[in-house]
Amino acid sequence: MERTNHKIQVPNIIEFKSNLLIWAQQFNHVAWLDSNNYFQKHSNFDAVLAVDSYSIIQSNFTNAFEQLKKYQTKVNDYIFGYLSYDLKNDVENLTSTNFDGLHFPDLFFFQPKKIIEIKGKTVEFKYLSEFKNDITIDLEVIEQQKGKSEKGKAKSSLKIKLRIHKDAYINKVNSILNHIHRGDIYEANFCQEFYCEKTSLNPLKVYQNLNKISKPPFATFLKFDANYLISASPERYLKKSDNVVISQPIKGTEKRANTPIEDEELTIKLAQNPKERAENIMIVDLVRNDLSKIAIKGSVNVDELCKVYTFKQVHQLISTISCKVKSNIHPVDIIKATFPMGSMTGAPKISAMKIIEDLEETKRSLYSGAVGYFTPDNNFDFNVIIRSILYNETKKYISYSVGSAITALSLPEKEYEECLLKAKAMRAVLLKNGSNK
Repeated sequence: MERTNHKIQVPNIIEFKSNLLIWAQQFNHVAWLDSNNYFQKHSNFDAVLAVDSYSIIQSNFTNAFEQLKKYQTKVNDYIFGYLSYDLKNDVENLTSTNFDGLHFPDLFFFQPKKIIEIKGKTVEFKYLSEFKNDITIDLEVIEQQKGKSEKGKAKSSLKIKLRIHKDAYINKVNSILNHIHRGDIYEANFCQEFYCEKTSLNPLKVYQNLNKISKPPFATFLKFDANYLISASPERYLKKSDNVVISQPIKGTEKRANTPIEDEELTIKLAQNPKERAENIMIVDLVRNDLSKIAIKGSVNVDELCKVYTFKQVHQLISTISCKVKSNIHPVDIIKATFPMGSMTGAPKISAMKIIEDLEETKRSLYSGAVGYFTPDNNFDFNVIIRSILYNETKKYISYSVGSAITALSLPEKEYEECLLKAKAMRAVLLKNGSNK
């Protein structure tokens, strides 16, 4: 479909972004992706907002990728949305019977009437042409949001519960270690849920607070009707730019220190840590294997191996794997060939998924799925849904999950501590919301 493009220059882009998000809350379908100016040589923009659906697709996992393929082909436009972890059941002969407190669709995408893209101080409006006359009006209303805040509900008695308590967690990790020692798997990403029941949130306020303390390169605010994804993800899952596809799995975590000297020492420690490097390299091999299913022969390449990236909460090891694909391959087929991402499953992938499904207590839903967009020229970019809060406003159910990679060198107590470290920012913003501050 035709879109009308209109560019403007904005002197105060931070203020404009804040106004934009407040303005967006009026719509039932909202997707906001923000890099927080974290340098990413693979980024197309600093931030993008998509709102107001012209068309949508949502479904459970059954035949989901084929439905998405038909929808993306028919629309031939920008579409934004997510792939939940349980689409694994469409890719492989797997099932999910664990508890689900969220009840989100397994797949959801929408074609926005209005897209607003930010790069530097340039703001570009990409509206479907039949709505082009809204650009001037919307810009005036966006600028009027200055100083406003989104009114919301907060509950003073917010109580965060654990789905798996510490002793049970350690027993389950030991069970995974037994599988590893038997040779069933080499690595598994084992996750646990923290949750709140009968609790209301101000989703935008929670997003703003989470983003403020995390400043991740793949921040996301996604609203689809009464369901919300509030994400501070640092990880890219998969990106296609013309005939080049890249994946950037994260494996390997170290805490931040209080002083620059100590912080530098921790980055060196992480870069040289044999356990953390082993975690990462195993997943790199898995990603190389996944990409080889759709890549031009001989084109799979490891561009970066175990490079330390620093974020506000943690240091992480990230690798970058790339390949080239033929021009006639459908973009949805590329995603299906690599889904779910290796960093959130384990190796070998299918065996690991079966084991973690058996040991985890909660259906992952959006957590460890992917959120992102397709473009009209069949490119796409998707993030990994981690460091994320999921909220069903109708059911008043809040969920956030964290995980860690279990390998032969894992110590259950240390893995538990790593989970708490990853959960720290999400817990902090929820308690802040809950105390109504």
